[in-house]
Amino acid sequence: MAAQVLSDKDLRARYDQFGEAGVKGAGGAPNMQDFDLGDIFETFFGGQAGAGGQRRRSGPTEGDDLRFDLEIDFQTALFGGEKKIRITHLETCGTCTGSGVAPGASVNTCSTCGGRGVVSQVVSTILGRMQQQVRCPTCGGTGTVVEKYCGSCDGKGVNKKSKQLTITIPPGVEDSNRLRVRGEGDAGAKGGPPGDLYVFLSVRPDPRFRREGMEIYSEYSVSYVDAILGSTLKVPTVDGVIDLQMPAGTQPGTTLRAEGKGAPKLNNVNVRGSHYVKVKVEIPQKISNKERELVEQLKATAK
Repeated sequence: MAAQVLSDKDLRARYDQFGEAGVKGAGGAPNMQDFDLGDIFETFFGGQAGAGGQRRRSGPTEGDDLRFDLEIDFQTALFGGEKKIRITHLETCGTCTGSGVAPGASVNTCSTCGGRGVVSQVVSTILGRMQQQVRCPTCGGTGTVVEKYCGSCDGKGVNKKSKQLTITIPPGVEDSNRLRVRGEGDAGAKGGPPGDLYVFLSVRPDPRFRREGMEIYSEYSVSYVDAILGSTLKVPTVDGVIDLQMPAGTQPGTTLRAEGKGAPKLNNVNVRGSHYVKVKVEIPQKISNKERELVEQLKATAK
């Protein structure tokens, strides 16, 4: 079959397009259900399609980035602060400076592959015997053989370490914001630069306030008498309790505004939004005889 395929241009073209399924049978259209690109790669490259002749990268590589989830309170999200966290990451081995080689040990070119990281072998295919390249079994594809690996890191070049960091939270952050701490990710292989640490923030809700961007919202309950006559309200805000004037005749659901008492702009505490207070008018379910008399008088007057 192999000789026939090689000598017949039409058969060779069909094999190149459809694989073995294209040359099976008596000249009919190939059965595409039998066609499997993975089988062709397996035949020619032993399951290492396109990669058999590449030497394994052995130089320094950048380390991985890390993620840390940090919960902060509502007040810290608004005005910033510092938080201490403890992470575990990979640090460059201090004994071998990341090389993985014991101090004073030699690193020699692999005699099996001559430093190429790959060796050739002959395999049988439908087209006959073909030569392919595979990773060198002696050096594992690095092209070098180490006399002795570092005992401090077992030849890995990195060690797992626990470390405490102080994270600065800028003012104005919100839930799901993330902070980038450069160089605190995992150390890179072979002395490569470390990755970064990403701190993902989650803000603990405050039962008193609701935040939308730079605006803060809350509710305040008043008596129907105060709503009718007007009053000075003692309203809790993120800055503490403030006096907020409620005009006479305030209707239920009215929103009062305290300008400059909202959340700060990200990283700028001098620019702030507003605090909006929704007035809830409480209507008593029971009143005394004296109160009823007064309300009746007010009703008569209103007519």
